[in-house]
Amino acid sequence: MTVTLFKALADGTRIRLLRLLIKHELSVNELVKVLKMGQSRISRHLRVLSDAGLLTSRRDGLWVFYHADADGAQKGFLKAVAPYLEDIPEGPEDTVHCNRLLEEKNAKTRQFFNSVAEDWDNLSKEVLEGFDLPQTVCDVMPEHCRLAVDLGCGTGTVLVRMLARAEGVVGVDGSQPMLDICRRRFADIPGAEQKISLRLGALDHLPLRDQEADFASINLVLHHLEELAPALAEARRILNSQGRLFVSDFLRHDDETMRTRFGDRWLGFEESKLAIFLREAGFNRTHIRKQKVGRGLTLLLVTSYVDPGSRS
Repeated sequence: MTVTLFKALADGTRIRLLRLLIKHELSVNELVKVLKMGQSRISRHLRVLSDAGLLTSRRDGLWVFYHADADGAQKGFLKAVAPYLEDIPEGPEDTVHCNRLLEEKNAKTRQFFNSVAEDWDNLSKEVLEGFDLPQTVCDVMPEHCRLAVDLGCGTGTVLVRMLARAEGVVGVDGSQPMLDICRRRFADIPGAEQKISLRLGALDHLPLRDQEADFASINLVLHHLEELAPALAEARRILNSQGRLFVSDFLRHDDETMRTRFGDRWLGFEESKLAIFLREAGFNRTHIRKQKVGRGLTLLLVTSYVDPGSRS
């Protein structure tokens, strides 16, 4: 097996690919753009790395994403070689191209939500049909909640229900038009201005202090993100040691139209994978139940608690 591993790295292109895929999960088309190579060439090298046990892949509808198999049989080998991959001559240029690609994707996501802000409530109703998600969020909130946070708050349909259950409420979203609509929603609610704070920010870099909140929710947001781990780690950071997190998102599905109509990046999640993401972020005692909604989709309703032994 050792010979197979070193043979897999006996090529400059495969070294460049592995270096990128240790840090990011990328599709073949994305790797083509970053490395400026043909698709067949990239696919051939990915196959060699995968056959050696260095990469794993995830099919999401019509797309296939690759990343280094950090938990696989070769995790020790990957950890040992990773520092040496940083010294390759093409490294800095690959990093620039990869960062540009990721920023372009993030910009497209922001543009999408900015463009649909005024119609977002109607789009959400199309998916949720008659399911009362805001009430479900509030049912999970702890009693005597000092500060509750809705991450990716959109137009504020969850926040407005949180007001009655918490002393203070914070809404964070990456779209200013969404926050503008949210602010209008609270304009006519007596006392709301003193209880609520709306903040522009990204879920992987939240505008909140460490251990500031008692409760946080992330509703129908994770499937829009490039990577889940940074956002969940940030949710853990802002929650205190008794904190509670509620996540709602889709069970894995094959409806490709969700990418274009709703800007989705992930076609839902497997229950076990979502639980693993939460555990790795510092949460435990995770409870998941399912709820049928519109378009033949199923929601995963996840309640998870801060693991006091984890570091925020």
